Amino acid sequence: MTAMFVNLPVTDLERAKAFYTAIGFSINPAFTDHNAACVVVEPDHSYFMLLVRDFFQTFTKLPIGDPAISPSVATAIFLDTREEVDKSIGDGIVAGGLEPQPASDYGFMYQRTVTDPDGNIIEFGWMDPVAAAQGPQAYADQQA
Repeated sequence: MTAMFVNLPVTDLERAKAFYTAIGFSINPAFTDHNAACVVVEPDHSYFMLLVRDFFQTFTKLPIGDPAISPSVATAIFLDTREEVDKSIGDGIVAGGLEPQPASDYGFMYQRTVTDPDGNIIEFGWMDPVAAAQGPQAYADQQA
């Protein structure tokens, strides 16, 4: 099994769990305790590990940055429809996230960004199936 786990430092684990469940993900209780929570993005494939900052620090000797001030990663998750993108962003804002910039609409691709309460950047996007399979020019040719 190939799986991806994106580790994110958080200051308040319960608040972070509430945010990530509000935007449509679930928590795997088998890998959740007082230090960390496993957020299921796509079962058997993609996960976030929400780690309280002190626990996150045990994985590195380097200082942990503050993603609200100096982000170093943005995680993009593509959904099946533009409406799902809009719903995820709306739900994230209601749950304490912020939308730091307007939506980007390229015709063949639509993206919106929300930051979680700690400032971690999550992008939700949609891409036209033709563009996803064959590239943006194929989408442009289809529109001509």
